Amino acid sequence: MSVDNYNTIENPSEGLYREKGSKFLAYAHAVYSEEDIKLVLEDIRKEHPKSRHLCYAYRLGMDKNNYRANDDGEPSGSAGRPILGQIDSFGLTNVLVGVIRYFGGTKLGVPGLINAYKVSTAEALSEATIIEKTVEEVHNISFGYEHMSSVMNALKKNNINVLHQDFQDSAVIKIAIPKSEVESTIIAFKASVLGVTIEQINGDIEGIEIEYLEER
Repeated sequence: MSVDNYNTIENPSEGLYREKGSKFLAYAHAVYSEEDIKLVLEDIRKEHPKSRHLCYAYRLGMDKNNYRANDDGEPSGSAGRPILGQIDSFGLTNVLVGVIRYFGGTKLGVPGLINAYKVSTAEALSEATIIEKTVEEVHNISFGYEHMSSVMNALKKNNINVLHQDFQDSAVIKIAIPKSEVESTIIAFKASVLGVTIEQINGDIEGIEIEYLEER
């Protein structure tokens, strides 16, 4: 795996662990921003409105410095950390695992909780398809409709990955470019739009704005 690549999961997956009547349901998701995380946790809570705890952990980004482990009322260190530990054991990033607990009437103690959150998370990640992805930068291209033909042709000519298109008062197209190729790809895109050589590109194109959004 190169420095431009990382491992994450392809699709959501689930795991289940039972201990002394308690049930631990783990949900693993690929996420790329804290907004993604918020939405996934909201969905899990809606699905389990009667649960006592939704403990979770996530790790984001290539440098892996953006992470959190949340115990959600369980004894400190007994839930979030074991979940995060499994994400790391599987060598993953851009991953969130949330674990719902239904209390079975018998306390498990801190060691029992650590094991339950660890095993349920491991079950979910074991069920997931782990994939290697290239680090990409996401950008918006905003432009007036008079540029539509040249923009669309330039995107196709340079094999640029289009994530989303929004055509209202003006056009906005969201694209993703491998991080190591961003500069050269944007220059090539501009050259294609204008119908000139790469060497002739100098600065922005009037009427077309390219805005960096995030890394994923």
